Amino acid sequence: MNTNKIYSNLLAVALLLILTAAILPIVKIHWEGTRYMLAAGAATSLILRLLIKHPKSTPRIARLHRMENVSAMCYCVSAFFLFYPGAGPSDWLGFLSAGAALQLYASFTIDYLEKRDKK
Repeated sequence: MNTNKIYSNLLAVALLLILTAAILPIVKIHWEGTRYMLAAGAATSLILRLLIKHPKSTPRIARLHRMENVSAMCYCVSAFFLFYPGAGPSDWLGFLSAGAALQLYASFTIDYLEKRDKK
């Protein structure tokens, strides 16, 4: 199996960990392991984003792949705020939301541009 395929599957699991950790407080489940779950998902997503090799493409697509790396960094900063004692109870949500917005934009735009280039 291709290593990029393995990394992509592991990235999906890491992003599911982040999603689960973000949803638990919303549904009023307060568990001490939630912040560790988010931190593990964030760190894993950053590592995998840096390890995944993308084929040569247009400069715009390459920039969008770097934007995905920045979204993983936002997840890590979000996890930091969960552990920082001076942070407010919802400070982590800002960086989590920013990372999610960047990732959504980048992934949909990459998909659109790759399909457009194939035509």
